Amino acid sequence: MKVPRPLRRLLPASVSASLLRLAAAFLGLFALALTLSPAVRQRSLLPLAELRWAHWLGVVVWVLALFWLDRRTRERLPNRDPFIIPVAGLLAGWGLLTIWRLTFEFGLRQTAWLAVSCALFVLALRLRERILPMLRRYKYVWLLAGLLITALTFLFGTNPSGIGPDLWLGCCGLYFQPSELLKLLLIIYLAAYLADRQPLMTGLLPLLAPTAVMTGAVLLLLMVQRDLGTAWVFIFIYTILIYIAAGKRRVLLASAVVLILAMVAGYELVGLVHARIDSWLNPWVDPTNRSYQIVQALMAIAAGGMFGRGPGLGSPGFVPVAHSDFIYTSIVEESGLLGAIALLALIAFLVVRALRISLHARDAYQRYLAIGLAAYIASQSLLIIGGNIRMLPLTGVTLPFVSYGGSSMLISFFALLLLCLVSHDGVHRAAPVLNSRPTLIIAGLLLGAFALAAVITGWWGVARGPDLLTRTDNARRGLSDRYVWRGALLDRDFQLLSRTGGSASQYTRDYVEPSLGNVLGYSHPQFGQSGLEDGLDPILRGEERQPAWGLWLSHILYGQPSPGLDVQLSLDRELTLQSMQALEGQRGAAVVMDAASGEVLALASQPGFNASTVGEDWQSLLESEYSPLMNRAVQGAYPPGGVLGPWLLAAARNQDLLPEPELETSYLLNGTTLECTQPPSEMEWDALIAAACPGALAQLGLALGEQNLLTLYSALGLYTAPSVPLRQPSFAAPASLPRPGEAATGQAGMLVSPLQMARVAATLSNGGQLPAAQLALAVKDASGEWQPYTEPSAAQAVLTSAAAFSQAQRLAAEDAPIWELRTTAQGASGLHYTWYLAGSLSRGSQPARVVVVLLEGSSPQQAAAIGRQVLLTALGE
Repeated sequence: MKVPRPLRRLLPASVSASLLRLAAAFLGLFALALTLSPAVRQRSLLPLAELRWAHWLGVVVWVLALFWLDRRTRERLPNRDPFIIPVAGLLAGWGLLTIWRLTFEFGLRQTAWLAVSCALFVLALRLRERILPMLRRYKYVWLLAGLLITALTFLFGTNPSGIGPDLWLGCCGLYFQPSELLKLLLIIYLAAYLADRQPLMTGLLPLLAPTAVMTGAVLLLLMVQRDLGTAWVFIFIYTILIYIAAGKRRVLLASAVVLILAMVAGYELVGLVHARIDSWLNPWVDPTNRSYQIVQALMAIAAGGMFGRGPGLGSPGFVPVAHSDFIYTSIVEESGLLGAIALLALIAFLVVRALRISLHARDAYQRYLAIGLAAYIASQSLLIIGGNIRMLPLTGVTLPFVSYGGSSMLISFFALLLLCLVSHDGVHRAAPVLNSRPTLIIAGLLLGAFALAAVITGWWGVARGPDLLTRTDNARRGLSDRYVWRGALLDRDFQLLSRTGGSASQYTRDYVEPSLGNVLGYSHPQFGQSGLEDGLDPILRGEERQPAWGLWLSHILYGQPSPGLDVQLSLDRELTLQSMQALEGQRGAAVVMDAASGEVLALASQPGFNASTVGEDWQSLLESEYSPLMNRAVQGAYPPGGVLGPWLLAAARNQDLLPEPELETSYLLNGTTLECTQPPSEMEWDALIAAACPGALAQLGLALGEQNLLTLYSALGLYTAPSVPLRQPSFAAPASLPRPGEAATGQAGMLVSPLQMARVAATLSNGGQLPAAQLALAVKDASGEWQPYTEPSAAQAVLTSAAAFSQAQRLAAEDAPIWELRTTAQGASGLHYTWYLAGSLSRGSQPARVVVVLLEGSSPQQAAAIGRQVLLTALGE
């Protein structure tokens, strides 16, 4: 009977065609975005030849194949489920375009496999009345044939990738994985056996015994092949079908126990399982070797965030086997959490429709067949997605319809054909379901598993994303630097120190003064950032100090940050270079600071490295015993020795705790006698402090007492890192100083950096005020206006103005308008250090400047010569 056209539009056939049109529209927009992605990434118009066009072949083949398949299915199976072909087609198209985006060769192959799969689907429709009965009748033959073909891999097996077990048969570029077919054959066998035998059996054991033997033979074969992923899928399918047939919850519990025991046994006995579980439990222990895949996969998800980088704008290729085992992370990186939820929802919907088909199936055989196919799609999807997101140990299976693989594509479409046949047969001749509760329970458990996968994806992509993206082994940051303009670093007079050169997609970091490597740092695509390039990276990279709408727009349109911003530093380029030259041949550091403002005018550390050749020199830099990558001025931590004497003396005088000086100038500490840096000119306090006599320092510490000493050290900032954008050692105030005499010598475990001591020294040239260190002064915002980097912090009074002036005068040099102090210290390893502190005397219009020099193993005279030269240059003398 011919159906009137108005009614025909309401039939299931029109639903599938409409849904396919929506899927085609989505894929068309996705393909257009891929085409334009090179221009979007470079933020400029490009010649047509430089855009991506190859994937449109895949789109054309998908449209022709899927619409042809749907039309033939509507003609020959008019009562089939109208949703499953459009959903499976959308999954296949999404995966196909993702594979084209990753690699031309695999995209072309996947397109061919899609065409072949659809063609075989249509040809099989001619046998639609015979397929299901024939599969049921010869269930043993099919399963044994599948086992034999799979066993052939022991003799003729190969692996197209050249890595891993030989699980494929074939040659000349065409390969087939028999275990993929074996999954379907096992489902067919179990469905037919349970339908034939269940009515004749009572109890669980008679039902389990024969099926367990056959399934056990399959699992044994797979275990010998080391195809552990497929073995997991088989166990999952077997458990679901037996549970549905028996209706006993203990089947699920027993299977869970068996899986746990198998995992424990495999962990102890099989090296591959051991490695996989170790990588699952703690991938951060070995992120560059055994756990490389999973760590990179998590970074890809983190890069996707909520909305994704955009089609063609991510870097999914950093994850190994991104087109197959890790195609889920490839999709999430460019589609974000929203894309992940959509993908999971599509797979879950397909599984639920398969379970619904089972409830309306014609007979028990077709019901079990539909349930087995649902279990196959769900288990394989959850296993590979769970492995990608660290929900489960990683297994090497494909994502049905989505991942690259001819075997997987053929079997997935054959499963789709069987679901269409079952749904068509069951529309008007459905057998009554005596107990639908087990099926509903399975549906709830599977939906919960897919929901959990979405939550875990969100955890890595949104909650943990910012932390993962800043890891040094995240290569995406380096790649992004090739496409996004990185801000420049300028000195206080706006002279360039480092800048971006080249053009979009070929941006490079250029260093005007590469010898300042361990001060400015480096920005390298492989080794990340260091120094100020690291501390100011979010601003230079364009991730901070940007208008919120600009950041959002750049992320949505380009999948990248906004262009970076320039930063003005407090450093004086010429003074910093002179400081580096003065330190040449030494191991040490120098800091020049404006005592009034806390601005760091020069920061030098030797030995250093050339920032322009850090890639070529990397291994030698790492192996050098002199640690050239370390900025000693900020990252170095050294015992202060007698350098704190003037402040101890001022505190004792201020609190009227100054005792009469003792004649003993040395101090015995842990079996080592500490001596004065130089003989004191006389036995009075100022001379003893100028000579850095440890006996006098210990006497002052005892006079001040534990609490006063702890308060003084805290006020001087010796337990806090200066607030500059550089990585520094962590400093923490002790709960107490039970031996104040030892603590006052500066040799009892206290460690300070030269930058910290520069702040302390500034108090003598700044009227007793401790300034906040400043290294970054201003940021050039998106509108081109210079804005303060931070609001200036108020200086803290540590000494009275009179006390500071008095202490500076007592340390005044005879031949220069400066005060100065030199002392030595001994480290725990026996290495000697030399400190030199000096500063202006604040006379007339003289600028307030201080210098701190720290040398490893040199003489006080050498440190003083370097420090004087640098300070007098800073004072314009």
